Amino acid sequence: MERVTSQTITAQSQEIRDEELIERFIKDCQLRGLTPESIRGYKGNLRIMSKFLRRSGFSLLTLDKETLKTVLRYLLEERGVSTRTAGDYFSALSSLYQFLIWEGLAKANPILPFRERYLRQYKTHRNNPNAKRKLISVEEMMMLINSVLDPRDKAIITLLAKTGIRRGELIDIDLGDINWEEQSLRLKPKAKRSNRTIYFDDETAIILRRWLRARENYTVKQGCKALYVGLRGERLGRNGVYYAVTKHAERVGLYDPDSDRMEDHFTPHCCRHWFTTHLRRNGLSREFLKELRGDSRSEAVDIYDHIDPKELRRAYLAAIPRLEIV
Repeated sequence: MERVTSQTITAQSQEIRDEELIERFIKDCQLRGLTPESIRGYKGNLRIMSKFLRRSGFSLLTLDKETLKTVLRYLLEERGVSTRTAGDYFSALSSLYQFLIWEGLAKANPILPFRERYLRQYKTHRNNPNAKRKLISVEEMMMLINSVLDPRDKAIITLLAKTGIRRGELIDIDLGDINWEEQSLRLKPKAKRSNRTIYFDDETAIILRRWLRARENYTVKQGCKALYVGLRGERLGRNGVYYAVTKHAERVGLYDPDSDRMEDHFTPHCCRHWFTTHLRRNGLSREFLKELRGDSRSEAVDIYDHIDPKELRRAYLAAIPRLEIV
């Protein structure tokens, strides 16, 4: 994109459609090495706001204080999102405007002062060192999973809790990634994951097999090898996994959608916290726990210490809580 002077910013900006602008921004994000999850979130949030702005006669390039107030009211009142989620939308807008400034298509970022005034609670919440993700007990996890009747959702929550994998890692699992003999999964390569082999116990195996039988009743699109699919027969997305967890957590009182407090929300990532905390409490060594979580092994002693997979599997099975899943 050719850099322009400040005098021609407005004229040239008006000629750029929102969709083109979003695509340029996404390419810039890819060039800067942002994770696929971050890029996907930016793109989805910007498209939602762009659609609303077009209906109202505005565009992403014509934002001022009053327009931003309209956007915030739309998110909070019409879409019914929480203050925290609204902050995610405005974070995407702010990143877009930093790109526009870099490319010479905007002179200032109007999102920064707006967030400071209207979303300060959100920023304080995110930066609060005392705010922690919700940690539930073994008994509460048992109650949550056993309350789920849908075999797919039960298998999602069980696998998240019993393996500690991230949402993006779960989404990418294919049927061929399961080793039933070892009761292990081979995860796809990810920037944040070192060890790609994880294990699951007998309880999880039963729940996964139950889901695979139910999966046969789905009209799965030809060529789709995903372990988890949606009602349209395609690979389940991030929002689908999020909803599969939070709707059941809300039903049993573990998730409060009206609260802005992190500790009132039980989300897919809380399963990773549950996995880490309860395996550690059950005596699993820090080295084995880091390996199961796929954390980077940056210290010299970690790099030169080769962990025996059989020993790791035995330690995992000894430490993973049994949930009496029915």
